[in-house]
This record gives sequence, structure tokens and C-alpha cells, in this order.
Amino acid sequence: MAERPMDFEAYWDGVDAELARYPLAVEMERNALRSTEFATVYNIRLTSIGPYRIFGYYSVPVGDGPFPGLMNAPRYGSVNHVPHYDDRERYATLTLMHRGQRLADQPFAASYPGLLTLGIDSPATTIYRSIVADCLRGAEFLLSRPEVDGAHVSVVGDDLALITAARRPQFTAVQAGGLLFYRLLDAAARSSAYPVEEINDYLRTYPDQREDVARTLAYLDPINHAARVKATALLITGDEGAINGPEWLEPLAGALGGPVEQYRLTHEGATDHDWQDAWMARQLGKEAKPRLWEVIA
Repeated sequence: MAERPMDFEAYWDGVDAELARYPLAVEMERNALRSTEFATVYNIRLTSIGPYRIFGYYSVPVGDGPFPGLMNAPRYGSVNHVPHYDDRERYATLTLMHRGQRLADQPFAASYPGLLTLGIDSPATTIYRSIVADCLRGAEFLLSRPEVDGAHVSVVGDDLALITAARRPQFTAVQAGGLLFYRLLDAAARSSAYPVEEINDYLRTYPDQREDVARTLAYLDPINHAARVKATALLITGDEGAINGPEWLEPLAGALGGPVEQYRLTHEGATDHDWQDAWMARQLGKEAKPRLWEVIA
């Protein structure tokens, strides 16, 4: 388990202070191709630390607000997509692209594999210091919007969703699955699957940097952020005995500072989708949008 660094709060307070030096500098342009009769989609650009311009798709339902807010934290990969139609109908939804991802890849284009370990030998240089700042900037945008109901705002994703909820306590719910930074060195010892294997690749190349890598990862491990998460949390768990299984995530579940629920994946796509969608709809005060419909004989 990652030991919490003594300067953990000072480190992240420093990121917040750096971010505060830059205005959001919001640019919003209606995306006619993506807009529908029930939602208007905008291309947005915001300024994060660096300064660096990041991108997002922001969708607002047609009609009188305010609307519940939903932020899709960026996944690990080059492309993040326009919010799903079902979410666009119900929520003011932001899908964020952090620096290096498609549409936010100028002047820096991320490499996959490779992004995970970029600058990982020091907490000061890891690319994820800036990526977390990008997520916090996206959260500030969504939480500041007049059409968003501040009493019903959620963030969904992986570790970045949990860290964002920890640093921006206005979120009322957080749904997290597919965690990457949680117990990452332990996971790397048990897995050769990418992106976890990027850590093994790096340590085979730079074996003398293991302690430096462990120190950097401690700032990103969501267990060290968990006590600050006051939002109602849903953890998506995998199979018994697996990385991200229920017992693997139990320390994290116990450390979270607010109400916690867990959902174990069935690996039946529509079943898992419908359960998670219904949970989020309850948190945000809207009706579920199931993909499986009950058959009436």
C-alpha cells in the first residue's frame, strides 16, 4: 500500500495555487454536427497549468434548467468520445480531454504506451501532476455553469474521477472503476497487461529508480486522497481474487470519507450498463435509461 507522503497536502495545494493563477479563459463553439433536437453540444477550450489549452465536449439538454451535471473524466487512451445520447438527454455533460489526448494534442501529443511513465521519476515532473490539474480545471468549468444544478453533480471515470472528487468537494457523487494508480506497483507485480506493464517496462530499463517511482505514485494513489472524498461513491469491482476485485479494493472502500457502495461486474454488457446507469440516475434525480427491457408475456 502506498505510504502517504508527509508533504502530500502541500503538493496538491501547490497544484491548486498554480491553477488559480490562470483564468479558465473559456471558449465555447456550438458543434452543429453533434447537436440534436434534445441537446446542444459545444466544443470548449479551457486554460490549465503551463499554461496549456485543453478541450472538451459539453452537452446541455434543450429546455429550462438547471440540469444535473455529469463529468466524464478522461480515460487512459488517446481518444475520448462525445457524451452518450442517453446522458445528453438528462444531464449537462462534460467529456474532458486532458493534455496530449486527441483534440488537446497541440503542442504535446501523448504516446501510448508511454504516457503513464512520462516524468515518473519525480513528483515534480510526472505528467500526471498536470493531467490532474486539467481534470480539476474541467471540474471548475462544469461546477461554475449557471445551467448546472449544483446540488446534483457527479464525476465518473477511474482514479482521476476519485482525485477530482477529493479536490473539488462540490461533487455530490462519484463513480469509479478500472483504477490504474491504486496499488499500481502491487498490480505490476501481478500483471503483464498494458497499461500496467508500462511500469514493469520502465523499471526493467531503470531499476535504480524504483524508490523514486514509488514516491511519485504515492501522490497519485487514490487511497491517499480517499478521506477527502465526501461525495457518495460507487466502486466498480471485478472478479474475486483479481486486480480490482472486491478484496483488492476493500482498503480503498474503507478509506473513503463519504457513503460507499460497490457493484461487482457481471461481464454482461447491458446488465452492467443498466445497473450503473440506474445508480447514477438516482444520484442525479433523473430516470434510468435501460438498454435491457423487461419482456411482457
